[in-house]
Amino acid sequence: MAGQHTPYYTPTTKPNAAAAASAHLLRKNNVLLACLVFFLCSFFYLFGSWQTHVPSSSTATSLRTTTVNCDATTSSYNSTVVADKYKDLDFTAHHSATADDSITVKTYPPCSVKYSEYTPCTDQKRSLKFSRDRLIYRERHCPEKNELLKCRIPAPFGYKNPFKWPMSRDLAWYANVPHKDLTVEKAVQNWIRFEGDRFRFPGGGTMFPNGADAYIDDIGKLINLNDGSIRTAIDTGCGVASWGAYLLSRNIIAMSFAPRDTHEAQVQFALERGVPALIGVIASKRLPYPSRAFDMAHCSRCLIPWGQYDGVYLIEVDRVLRPGGYWILSGPPINWKNHFKGWERTKDDLNEEQTQIERVAKSLCWKKVVEKGDLSIWQKPINHLNCKTNRKMTQTPPLCPVQNPDSAWYTDIETCLTRLPEVSNSDEVAGGAIANWPQRLHMVPPRVSSQSIEGVTPEIFQEDVLLWKKRIVYYKTVNNQLGQPGRYRNLLDMNAFLGGFAASLVDNPLWVMNIVPVEAKADTLGAIYERGLIGTYQSWCEAMSTYPRTYDLIHADSVFTLYKDRCEAEDIMLEMDRILRPEGSIIIRDDVDLLVKIKIIADGLNWESQIVDHEDGPLEREKLLFAVKLYWTAPADSDVVSESQN
Repeated sequence: MAGQHTPYYTPTTKPNAAAAASAHLLRKNNVLLACLVFFLCSFFYLFGSWQTHVPSSSTATSLRTTTVNCDATTSSYNSTVVADKYKDLDFTAHHSATADDSITVKTYPPCSVKYSEYTPCTDQKRSLKFSRDRLIYRERHCPEKNELLKCRIPAPFGYKNPFKWPMSRDLAWYANVPHKDLTVEKAVQNWIRFEGDRFRFPGGGTMFPNGADAYIDDIGKLINLNDGSIRTAIDTGCGVASWGAYLLSRNIIAMSFAPRDTHEAQVQFALERGVPALIGVIASKRLPYPSRAFDMAHCSRCLIPWGQYDGVYLIEVDRVLRPGGYWILSGPPINWKNHFKGWERTKDDLNEEQTQIERVAKSLCWKKVVEKGDLSIWQKPINHLNCKTNRKMTQTPPLCPVQNPDSAWYTDIETCLTRLPEVSNSDEVAGGAIANWPQRLHMVPPRVSSQSIEGVTPEIFQEDVLLWKKRIVYYKTVNNQLGQPGRYRNLLDMNAFLGGFAASLVDNPLWVMNIVPVEAKADTLGAIYERGLIGTYQSWCEAMSTYPRTYDLIHADSVFTLYKDRCEAEDIMLEMDRILRPEGSIIIRDDVDLLVKIKIIADGLNWESQIVDHEDGPLEREKLLFAVKLYWTAPADSDVVSESQN
C-alpha cells in the first residue's frame, strides 16, 4: 500500500524473541572467542617453555644460568687453565638473571708467598701474645677485623694435585708440604720418609714403629672393631694421623687433631694424605664437638697430662665419648716398668702419673677393660644410675649443674662430670641406643626421635634423606666429576643441617667434614654424629682451624643468607678460597639476589663460575652457583717456604 513501510521483520516474529535470540548468539560467540584466546595463550606459553628447556647436550640436565658481564683481572702469578679439566662441568647458559653492568668487579691480588701456609686463628706469631699456661697460646686466637687479609693465599710453586686415595695414604708431594723436619726427628719411629720429590708414610708412630695396621690389630684383639658398634673415633695428638688413616679400611672414621706446634705441618700432612684432621688442642676450652659424639677416643703418647689439673682433660674426653665408648691409652705411663729407662724418667714419677690417671678414670665411673703390653683400655658406663649412687660417697668431680653439654664454641672446660640423659633402668643406654654401622646412617638419630632438637622431627629427618638423594643426582648432572670415584677426597659442607649431603655420598671414596654453624637455629651436630658421620662447630665470621688447600670440594647451603647481617660475604669467600685446593670445586646454593653478588666476588677471586637453576626448576628463587678455583701458584722466582716459616 502506498505510503506504508515494509517492516524489517515478518509479522510472525515478536520483537522480544528476536532480542533474546541475538543475545544468545553473542554469548555463544564470546565463549568461543575466550576459549580460542585461552588455547592460543597456553600454546605459546608451553612452546616458549619448551624452547628454554631444550637440553644443551645429551648428558646434561637442562638448566638456565645467569650471565654477569664482569671481567676478572688475571693475576700476575703463575696461572694455567686446561680446558679438559672442566669438560665435565655443564656451564651452559640456562637462567637469565640480570646484574648491573656498571658494577666494577673488585679483584683480590695474591698474598705474599710467606702466607702460603697461613692459618689465621692459629697463627704462631699471634699465639706468642697469650699465656703458655696449659697451652692456652695454642688455642684459637683470631685476627681482628682490621687485620683480615684481603688477598688470595698462594700455593707454593710446583704444587701438584695430591695422589688419589688410597695411594695418598702412603704418598704426598714434597712441593705441596715442603717440610723435612719430621723425616729427621721421627725417622726411627717410621712417621715419614723423604724420597726424591715426595714423602712416603710407612704407617709408623711413636708407639707403633711396626705400623698402624699391626697396632690396630692389637687393639682389635681387646675390643671389637669389626661389628660396626665402633664407627666414630677421636685421636688426640694425632701426629700425621696414621692411626686414623688405617682405621678407614675398617669403616671407622677418626677425627684427628693436633696443635700447630714444633712438629711442623703434622696436621697438614694428615690432610694431604686424605685423612680427616683439624688443628686443635685440649687446653682451657671445650673441644668443638657435641657431647656423646665418639665411640672411641685414643691417645698414643700424645703428651697430654691426663692426671693433672683435677683431671680436667680426661673429663673433657668423657663429655665427647658416647655411653659405652672406649678410651685407649698407649705410651707413658702405660707399661712403665719396661720402658722407664727409654723414657728417661724415674719409676716413682711414672707410677705416680699412672696412679693419677687411674684415680680420675675411676671418679668418672669408667671401668678398666684391660691393660696388656703397651695398651690400656677403659670403658665409659652406658648411663649414670650406678655412678650417682657411688657419688653419694665421693663428690670428686661433682656432677655438672644442668647445662647444655653440647655447647662447645669457646666454652670453658669445667672440672665437673657432664650429666648423661636420664634413664629408667640400669640396662638403658643414656640418650638412646644407636644401631651398628652402616644401619645407623639411615635410621632416625636418637636426638631426633626424642625431639631434643628444636624444630627437627622424625618426619623432617626422613624428608631430608629423600631431598638429598634428589639433590645429589642433580648435582652430578651439572658437575659430572662428582660422580667420578677419586676425583674428590676431602669435602666440606659449610652448613650441614642433618648431614644429608655427606650421607648421600657415603659410598664414594671420600669423607665430608660436616659443619654446624654456631649461629644456626638448630644444633644438629650431635645427630650427625649419631648417624656415624663427623663434623665440628664453626662460625664463618672466623677462619677455620685448618691449613690452606685442605678441601677438594666445598658445599655451602644457605650460608650467605645465614651470615647476611653478621659478617662480610667477601671475607667468607676469601676463607673458602684459602682452604680450597687449586682446581677444587664449589657448590653454593642460596637466594638468587645473593648469588648474583657472590658471583661478582667469585669473578674477583678468579674462579670459573656460573649460576644454575634450582633442581625444581626456574621458578624457584633459590639458585645454585657452581665454580672451580683455577690453578695458580706463587711464581718460580719467589722465596721458597723455609722450614722455619711461621
